[in-house]
Amino acid sequence: EGFDFVAPLYHRHKYDGTITNSIVYPLTRSLYGQRVRQPIGGDFGFSGKLARHYLKQDVWESDVARFGIDAWMTTTAITDGFNVCQAFLGAKIHDAKDPALDLSQMLHQVVGAVFALMESREAAWRSIRGSVPIPLFGMEHAVGLEPVRVDPDRMVRMFRSGYRELGLLWKKLLRPQVSEQLSLLEIGEPAKFRFPPELWIRILFDFAVAFHHRVMDREHILQALTPLYLGRIASFVRETEEVSAEDVEAMQEQICLLFEAMKPELIQLWDSQRSQ
Repeated sequence: EGFDFVAPLYHRHKYDGTITNSIVYPLTRSLYGQRVRQPIGGDFGFSGKLARHYLKQDVWESDVARFGIDAWMTTTAITDGFNVCQAFLGAKIHDAKDPALDLSQMLHQVVGAVFALMESREAAWRSIRGSVPIPLFGMEHAVGLEPVRVDPDRMVRMFRSGYRELGLLWKKLLRPQVSEQLSLLEIGEPAKFRFPPELWIRILFDFAVAFHHRVMDREHILQALTPLYLGRIASFVRETEEVSAEDVEAMQEQICLLFEAMKPELIQLWDSQRSQ
């Protein structure tokens, strides 16, 4: 039917795919305006026309091609005007892990690729506001899902440890008001720990801008994000422990809308940094 790029749509456990859910999907959606639910899903279909376009791009010796190929394929298809759709593929079958386990290298690689794409595709995302759904092939239906065991208390401890070790570095990357909000999380009671989505979005924006303007070594910027990510995931787990998968997806939609609503803040920050 004239589509060039097919992204997968899976049903996943509510705590599976936390990098996608907390960073890649809402950021990609708000930047480029299309609701590709699994932009780094690992399974894709593409036309010969798009394959030829991919091969012409000067990225194949870069870190983006080595570590962020999924995000690059999706973003390129969207921003270069190809017709994009999704196909429902049922349950995502893979070795799902607790986010508190050592996912830091994957986080650095994926986020580094997404931030690099923000640079190279700036002209494509600056003027976009909101997002639109994309066509779906296949009827969504309920599927059995493997449970994903998570330990939010351990993630909170890792966040607090990161604050003690990286607090001064975070102040160099974050706006003063964002850094102040973060400090309130660190001094609060562990049992009542909550990491609001608005704070998380502002942190991602600040890190993206710091990465773009090379405020410090980019690898250090990406490494410094890990404890913050764990803090946000711990909070999300605590908020949704008694919530159904369907309701969690509805919450995810609200967070994506928040990313979209706050996007002008990103553009303003991006431009103010540039003029300094």
